[in-house]
Order: sequence, then structure tokens, then C-alpha cells
Amino acid sequence: MRLAGSAAWVVGASSGIGAAVATELHARGARVAVSSRRRERLEEVSAGRMLVVPADVTDAQALATAAATIRDRMGPPDLVVIAAGHWRRSEAEAWDTAEFDRHLAVNLSGTSNTLAAVLPEMLARGRGTIAGVASVAGFRGLAGSEAYGATKAAQINLLEALRIAVARRGVRVTTVCPGFVRTEMTERNTFPMPFLIEADAAARAICDGLERDRVEIIFPLPMALVMKVARLVPARAWSAIWSRR
Repeated sequence: MRLAGSAAWVVGASSGIGAAVATELHARGARVAVSSRRRERLEEVSAGRMLVVPADVTDAQALATAAATIRDRMGPPDLVVIAAGHWRRSEAEAWDTAEFDRHLAVNLSGTSNTLAAVLPEMLARGRGTIAGVASVAGFRGLAGSEAYGATKAAQINLLEALRIAVARRGVRVTTVCPGFVRTEMTERNTFPMPFLIEADAAARAICDGLERDRVEIIFPLPMALVMKVARLVPARAWSAIWSRR
């Protein structure tokens, strides 16, 4: 797709990958709207260059209202980037159902709520692009990532199924699977994060992929190769390898 001159809405744009994508889209000539719960952070990201429309991704009505505001102020979005995300390490010894539910609400229901706010209009127009930010953590199960990885795996499946469902109706669906990116969400991690990249590099990879009409954007390349190969490892071998760590 052509980003210059397009109307783009980034959901989850107050920090991290979402904020960086919003900035990169603006730099490439897009008209950008940004949403998240934190208005003050959105104002910082916008710096007066973007339409700020606060909304909580877990609130379906709030997102529907935000989408209507954006259509009125900027026109219907050609591109919607769903970048809102939640991550906390899971602990098998002290399973936290509330924390698991929070992952579901933000990562999975948040994706559904955004789709409900924009997909019908895109289908009616017969055009538009939806890019959902999942994660390579959704490719295989990893200890400590039970909640996060489960929701990311579900996002990957959801976006793939939706891509097939709307393929002949003019709407494109892109799945974005980053590896480790330096953000507020990862800065508290105490474990090694191989191939760690900065958020602005992630944003460039995403925007490059969108301009090339990629249906799947995985980065950085070394992490993409590792996790693609990991999908081929038999389940028993995968469990044995990681249970020894």
C-alpha cells in the first residue's frame, strides 16, 4: 500500500512499537490518528502532528466512538494498526487468573474490539488494510509466557483466518510478529533477549512491510529464522530442550 497520503489509525500508540509506528507513518506522509488510554502520552507522541483520540482497547464502545470521531475528523482510515499489548511473566507456582484475564482483555479482546470498530466500514468500501501486532512468542510455548504466548498465538490464528475470509473483498490483513523490541513492556525483563532491536527499527520494518503489501511481517531477521525453524521441532523434543533450562 502507499503510505504517503493515506489515513492511518494506530491503536495502542502511547508508547513502544505503537508510538514508533505512528511517528514513522507521519514521517512517510500519512495522516495519523492515535489512540490509547493515556491522553498525555498520546499528546507527547503526536507533538501536534496527529489526531489524538483517547480510548481504552478493552472498551468496545469507546473504540467504536473513537472510530466515528476519526471518520468525522480525518475520513475513514485506509490503515489500522492494532498495537495495544500487555505482558507479564506467568508463574506456574502461583497461577494468577486475574493476570491471565488481563492478557485476554488487552491482547485478544482488544484486537476483536478494534476489528468491530473498523472492519464493517472497510468491507463496505471494499478497501483498507488492518495490521495486527502479535509476536514470535505465539509460535511455540515458552515457560513464563503461558498467558502472553497464548494470546499471541490466538492473534496469529485470528488474523490468518480473517485474511482468508476477506481476501476477495478488497481488505488486506497483515500479521506483524516482532521479536524482542526495547520498550516499556520489555525493560523489566530479567532474562536474555537475543537480537533485541529499538522501537524505531521495528517501526521501519513494519512500514516497509506494509508498503510492500506483505501479509506477514516478522523481524528481526535472525529471530524470524530461529522461530520459523522452531515451528518444525517435534513437541516432545521442544519440551525436553526447554525443560532442561
